[in-house]
Amino acid sequence: MIYVSPVGKLKITVSGGFVNEILFLKTGDESNVPANPLSFDDEKTLKNCIKQLHEYFEGKRKIFKLPLKQHGTAFQQKVWDQLMQISYGKTISYMKLAQDLGDVKVIRAAASANGKNNLPIVVPCHRVIGKNGTLTGYGGGLPTKKWLLEHENKYAHGVSLLF
Repeated sequence: MIYVSPVGKLKITVSGGFVNEILFLKTGDESNVPANPLSFDDEKTLKNCIKQLHEYFEGKRKIFKLPLKQHGTAFQQKVWDQLMQISYGKTISYMKLAQDLGDVKVIRAAASANGKNNLPIVVPCHRVIGKNGTLTGYGGGLPTKKWLLEHENKYAHGVSLLF
């Protein structure tokens, strides 16, 4: 399913009653999205995901409540769980992420796991920035990361510019 958001087209994949992917599509990629029929539970999950994304983009939702399942190593799962602890409208550095995981030496592995997150926005990998406050890598591109952070900051703090 393709959802047209303020930051571009998102491919949403649902199976087994879980949201498995929310991926940024580049122009022309939408032709590669198969239109598979969904079960009743998957259709319900997809509609709920779209509703919550819509509420997020309207500034009405700060926490997603969706059944999520993405495949990854135990370490990646731990990183993605940690990302879910970053509050709406807040950012942390990759160093802080590694510290929160219990070992500053895992900073590169944590950054790599962050980049392999297939549920951006919902699992808020965009809230992780460089130690000096700079924006670094994002699957949807740095302009999208900046937009998401400014959007959240506006609704969390009433401030329209973050950077």
